[in-house]
Amino acid sequence: MPGAATLDLRVREKRFTTAGAPPRAVLRDVCFRAGPGEVIALLGRSGAGKSTLLRIALGLDPDFNGGVTLPHGRVGVVFQEPRLLPWLTVAENLRLVVTDGVPEPDIAALLASVGLAEAGSLRPGELSLGMARRAAVARALAVDPAVLVLDEPFVSLDRRLASALGALLVTRARRGGTLVLVAMHDAEHALAIADRVLVLHGRPAALAADLPVPDREDIAARERLRVALLARFPFLAAAEPDEGG
Repeated sequence: MPGAATLDLRVREKRFTTAGAPPRAVLRDVCFRAGPGEVIALLGRSGAGKSTLLRIALGLDPDFNGGVTLPHGRVGVVFQEPRLLPWLTVAENLRLVVTDGVPEPDIAALLASVGLAEAGSLRPGELSLGMARRAAVARALAVDPAVLVLDEPFVSLDRRLASALGALLVTRARRGGTLVLVAMHDAEHALAIADRVLVLHGRPAALAADLPVPDREDIAARERLRVALLARFPFLAAAEPDEGG
């Protein structure tokens, strides 16, 4: 796996400008570092700025006060919208991202790993939204990423599928050394997969918490953390789709 440096993100302030209105700060004092093999869950209410922060981390939004350094290597991205090309089959959408220098992936195995073993010949219009989201995850993994950035990948999935997909991301981090940064809205699911949880809160949103998740065998400690998170941030209990952020 190429790349051994850390993700170093420092957002002193991010503003949005709307015609006829003064600039509005949406993020302030959000700074953290993360290294290979870590699974980082980014939590916050709808509209807190999670998607904005992910775009900054990816270098897609340079208009902010601060700096960002990504680890070396390929980056896999899953946006809130699956963004599959409608005229290609699911398998062809995966092959499309494989460029020179990237090992040829096992497309069938990737699709099977996200529960889409029979969907390779289908086109995006024949998929449910949940299936399309899983296809987008498989596409991101097809590039053999050193960094995997996902924006609400579990929305539209039932708990069984969400748990299976979360386990796949954890396996990828542990075995491949991939740094996984995933925006979520559910504290319980975040604690099930993450090594650390970051919580955005306030207006403008700041990094209100950066907490390590106890070892998976320490059930009592994990439960204490879950209770503490929900007591401090009740909105993290919501299990509804998060359309903003």
